[in-house]
Amino acid sequence: MPGPLEGLKILDFTTLLPGPFATMTLADLGADVLSVVSGSRPDLAAITPPFIEGTALSVASAYLGRGKRSITLNLKDARAIRVVHRLLEDYDILIEQFRPGVMAKFGLGFSQIAEEYPSLIYCSLTGYGQTGPLKDRAGHDINYLSLAGLMSYAGRKNGGPVPLPMQIADVASGSNSAIIAILAAVIHRQRTGKGQHLDISMTDGVFAFNALAAAACLAAGEIPQREGFILNGGSLYDFYETADNQYIGFGGMEPQFFIAFCRAIGRPDLIAGGIMPSDLARVKDEIRTVICEKTREEWERIFDNVEACVEPVISLPEAINSALAEERGWTVEVTLPDGDLVRQPACPFKFSATPPVYGNTGVTAGTHNRKVFLELGYSGEEIDEFRRTGLFS
Repeated sequence: MPGPLEGLKILDFTTLLPGPFATMTLADLGADVLSVVSGSRPDLAAITPPFIEGTALSVASAYLGRGKRSITLNLKDARAIRVVHRLLEDYDILIEQFRPGVMAKFGLGFSQIAEEYPSLIYCSLTGYGQTGPLKDRAGHDINYLSLAGLMSYAGRKNGGPVPLPMQIADVASGSNSAIIAILAAVIHRQRTGKGQHLDISMTDGVFAFNALAAAACLAAGEIPQREGFILNGGSLYDFYETADNQYIGFGGMEPQFFIAFCRAIGRPDLIAGGIMPSDLARVKDEIRTVICEKTREEWERIFDNVEACVEPVISLPEAINSALAEERGWTVEVTLPDGDLVRQPACPFKFSATPPVYGNTGVTAGTHNRKVFLELGYSGEEIDEFRRTGLFS
């Protein structure tokens, strides 16, 4: 059964993580994605270990390239620009992740091609956006988080911020913002027939993640501090170490959950103080002492039938192989180019009528050069000449 985005055709000029994650998700949902990369400057995701045993594919490229076709083009070659124009006659969504102005140097900036392709949806995904004082500045996830204000109240009072284990700005902000914006633009085009330019900044998206804290700061002048409010360690809502050096997470902010928690740990005397007691440091230390008396498994058994919003902090392998993961389909087996299967994170969306459709894993850059160029009307002799004269490099 075709995915819900069948019929969308996306020309993908992105590398690394944010753009490829976005286009992989769109491919999972049925979009036809053609990845266009340099043949001489390989994507870091394609050359960074680990590699899948017996193949030349990195784990990252096999995952992020899922469901896509791949061609290589030297965009500095004028012939490549003519090829892109041929592709744009068929592919009406373009996403690029270069610094502002790079596509314009190739003659492929939005303003340069919008009149010729009025229905084109053109998404530019960058760290700081197409405008502003930092538009040309290099950056990574940690920089975007820092400048968005989030890290000023993340971490512990005495320890400061810590690097986060996932790319929030890259994926949660950049990839997902691009997906949402592209699909919104598709709906607008369905109504009007008109395309548009989407300027997606990872830092813009991360700033919006401040959500409640930013709303309070803007409206009431409240400046959030580390361990300063209910959700960042300024309450009993927190992680607690167990006897075996593991952790459990307690999130029972509502009275009924907090009461159940206090009773389950044998400290009903703490109920009166609530989740934000006036002597927070003392109460938290007492709870830490109690939790440290039993192992994580023992606390799991205690809270198994207690509705207190307490769960164990489990490892990634435990999460991958959990009953929840199995029931909710967190992973999927995808076919490698040689026919073997590899297990990958699945698309998280559940559809009753149009479930995700998984194509092959990612392939090596340029795998589909000949096939795509034949589809564009080039002859085999022309394609061989392109290869010999560096168009694919």
